[in-house]
Amino acid sequence: MQHLYDLLVSPFVEFAFMRRALAGCLALALGSGPIGLFLVMRRMSLMGDAMSHAVLPGAAIGFMFAGLSLPAMSLGGFFAGVLVALLAGLATRFTSIKEDASFAAFYLLSLSLGVLLVSRGGSNVDLMHILFGSVLAVDDAALYLVSGVASVTLLTLAVIYRPLLLESLDPVYLRAVGARGAWWHLLFLMLVVLNLVAGFQSLGTLMAVGLMMLPAITSRLWTERIEAMLALAVGIAFFSGLGGLLLSYHFELPSGPAIILLAGVVYLLSLLFAPVGGALPRYIRARHLES
Repeated sequence: MQHLYDLLVSPFVEFAFMRRALAGCLALALGSGPIGLFLVMRRMSLMGDAMSHAVLPGAAIGFMFAGLSLPAMSLGGFFAGVLVALLAGLATRFTSIKEDASFAAFYLLSLSLGVLLVSRGGSNVDLMHILFGSVLAVDDAALYLVSGVASVTLLTLAVIYRPLLLESLDPVYLRAVGARGAWWHLLFLMLVVLNLVAGFQSLGTLMAVGLMMLPAITSRLWTERIEAMLALAVGIAFFSGLGGLLLSYHFELPSGPAIILLAGVVYLLSLLFAPVGGALPRYIRARHLES
């Protein structure tokens, strides 16, 4: 028991930075898990990756004016993400380009512009911090930001849950009854940007989308009920954060990649063993039907 205590509990009891990191992971899981699941249901998984890079130029401009200032980089990242979402939407509406291709083009442009701006205005260390982050370095201000975004996300989703779910599963019906699905879509994209901005403060722009998407994708392999998927997505995200922090602490690994890698391991195991979508249960069911 003492060995388990030293392994699993002691780091969080003895060190305040570990407690802040754990609280940050919990807040990220509560906000990003449900958002990631709606992205998956709306077949926008790759757009989450695109949006994660869209915040980079704004964060870079904030960095150039104020250094590693949380308010400046957060506001810059949010406005850049919303701008890219609007531009991609306009390109889709008024040209023949599909939405996924439009987001891909703008995300590549945003990523290259952001890296260029940070490289011109800072050092390689600054660039690595913005791209990959460090959840172990989360301070009180960043923790308040992540917690606030999670609270806003959960409250907003509670209010718009039914129309957003309907717009995700059957947008044709929503248009037929006269509901304005475009408004729900735009509000949802703003929530995506908010959570990516909060996530990049802890995990960096390249890692934040991983905690948003991997648990959500994994949850769909375990159940067919939306409510259960939401709970599983949050649970897997928090488990990945907790386990990644412990791996980072005990083996001196970078925290962000350790968290995302653990989420990836859970996904790979689920591909094999998850009861609904896993390969092995599907094979057993197919053999049973054949016999």
